[in-house]
Amino acid sequence: MSNLKKLAGQTAIYGLSSILGRSINFLLIIVYTQYLSKESLGSFTSIYALIGFMNIVFTYGMETSFFRFATGKNLDSHRVYSNSQSLLILSTLLLGSGLYLLAPFLADWMDYHGQAYLFRWTALILSFDAILAIPFAKLRLDNKAISFASAKLINIFLNVALNIVLIILFPQWIESGLISDGFLGYRLDWGVEYILLANLFANGLIIPFVWWKAGLFSFRLEKTILQPMWTYALPLLFMGLAGVTNELVSRLLFEYILPENFYPGLSSRGAGGVFGANFKLAILMNLVIQAFKYAAEPFFFKESENKNSPVIYAKVMHAFIIFCSLLMIAISVNLFWLGPMVLRSSGYEAGLFIVPILLMGYLLLGIYFNLSIWFKVTDQTKYSFWITLAGALVSILVVWIFVPIYGYMGGAMSTLLCYLLMCILCFYFGQKYYPIPYQTGKGLFYLILAFGLSYGGFYLSTDNSVLDFFIKNALIIPFAVLIFIWEKETLKNLVKRRG
Repeated sequence: MSNLKKLAGQTAIYGLSSILGRSINFLLIIVYTQYLSKESLGSFTSIYALIGFMNIVFTYGMETSFFRFATGKNLDSHRVYSNSQSLLILSTLLLGSGLYLLAPFLADWMDYHGQAYLFRWTALILSFDAILAIPFAKLRLDNKAISFASAKLINIFLNVALNIVLIILFPQWIESGLISDGFLGYRLDWGVEYILLANLFANGLIIPFVWWKAGLFSFRLEKTILQPMWTYALPLLFMGLAGVTNELVSRLLFEYILPENFYPGLSSRGAGGVFGANFKLAILMNLVIQAFKYAAEPFFFKESENKNSPVIYAKVMHAFIIFCSLLMIAISVNLFWLGPMVLRSSGYEAGLFIVPILLMGYLLLGIYFNLSIWFKVTDQTKYSFWITLAGALVSILVVWIFVPIYGYMGGAMSTLLCYLLMCILCFYFGQKYYPIPYQTGKGLFYLILAFGLSYGGFYLSTDNSVLDFFIKNALIIPFAVLIFIWEKETLKNLVKRRG
């Protein structure tokens, strides 16, 4: 019992730092949409999508490999730590230097002519992230949850503080005469540059703290240790690339596939900024899924030895669908005021109509996480790679075909269809190898009804905002009543157990 309590406590700490970080980064979009141009937001969207891809390349699965081999009975964990950190430092020097030198070519290729410095800073951000990966993993391995969370939170608050100073305060100080124009090389025409610089300095400043807390390592590259680690990590690299493609490909490619002047008065990069900003609103659903994953993953594995585990998994899935369907409706019907509150400048509301689709896409991602328990408890994780790869191919194909025709809608559909296919494939193979008695018919009905109410509530409008609020939110009632009627016995049992 004490071990379970310890696990629950550490899970809460890790979850808090991760979810708080995502929440604060979500709130930064308020700053970006109010103080930066849509073109800067477009640059932010595409460059950070590139960073997401390259993060996988720079770490190439070594973090997971470190966990696997550092906990092995036949290897000294400190030797594994020293070797894996040494290899990652060496590979980071090579990859980071290569990207740094290729910055002018990359800037031209991505249509950032004369802005090679953006990709030099990107190379440094990726390098700092990579050399922190193994020390962060060691903190988790050593059960130093407080140190791990502290480092993450310091990084978050440094990043936020630097964003506020560089994007909000410096221009105000220049305007008021408190500091002169050009102070410390400050440029009023920069936008995404300050997002990157804030990220760069925040990451760089925590390196000494994380290395100190993780402990010293000696530089060594032992073939007997690294060769099996590399063999283990390589499939994870491709799995990670496929997974991040599903998540980021629409944002990376959007501005390059969208025809110029598709949206009158808006450049393709500006339209990419609108698309990326509205994508952030859907991350509200992803935050819930992230919190659920932290709580559910240890629970799923703990219950795997229980003979009734399939029934338990089915109940968890059903409860997840009900809760997230309600959340999807609640967010969608309130976008008329949530959107302007978060997206502070005019023009961003043109992309709000894609948010319900993106919310459904993330909900399907959460369903996929529930479904994926079958290959985790049966050690058939090879299916994860093929299912994720299929999703990635669909993502790319939909973006390539539909963005030039439907713009924002095409980008949103790539997320929805990708995760829908992954759910279908995972459900099919799961029921074949590890049958779970999901309430499939009822679950599908809830999802379809919730999606319909979400879009209906989004488009329903009167001339009175107060009346809009009550009418739109009233759409939650029929869904809640239906749940109460259909799930009456389950709710009664839950109340009895608590009593």
